[in-house]
Amino acid sequence: MSLKSLDPRINRLNLPDGEQPPMEPKAAFDQFETYEVFAQKRDNTPFTYAGPVHAPNADVAFLFAKEQYSRRSACSGLWVVQTRHIMVSPYANDDECIYDTFKVEIPEHTAWPLESYEVFHLKKRGKAHTHIGRVGATSYQEAYHKAKQAFAAQHPAVNMWVVKSKNVLQSAEEDRDMWLTLPEKKYREPAAYKVLDRIKSFKEKQQKALNK
Repeated sequence: MSLKSLDPRINRLNLPDGEQPPMEPKAAFDQFETYEVFAQKRDNTPFTYAGPVHAPNADVAFLFAKEQYSRRSACSGLWVVQTRHIMVSPYANDDECIYDTFKVEIPEHTAWPLESYEVFHLKKRGKAHTHIGRVGATSYQEAYHKAKQAFAAQHPAVNMWVVKSKNVLQSAEEDRDMWLTLPEKKYREPAAYKVLDRIKSFKEKQQKALNK
């Protein structure tokens, strides 16, 4: 007796009715890791979250990020960080500041040396996380605490991300050539080609050739 199913594709397999032998466990997937990308539109502006990419390593993630997030818009720099290195705070309501909604315990005596941590704020739900500054700390918990002291008063946020600076792959000065050649992406704008002027000039030359 064959197994009956509402799916005709299953019926065509003529599977025997009754208990089936257990399936062999699948091998672990060899998947790319997830990286988060932060882009700087212009010099002296903060890095803002652009989106994720999947890549085998940070260098390839940077190349994917360049193609995905800087090819069609102005860009002067990129930061790439593996998702698992970002510590994410809880979310506060839109009328609250995240620093007022939770507390973290830090050691009474600070250890040395300090490490550098990058702090990103989400000002409002639906917006993008923006780099707000850097703090020196010995742990993520202490970085939260120092970020509150440094940024809470002037930069309230509903969520924050914290990541060790050493885990962020940052574009270098020599990378600027990738963007400085056409910083305003004018090659994407038809007006930059002066198409109508070129057509007019071509027609005038063609007319002159016919009149000779």
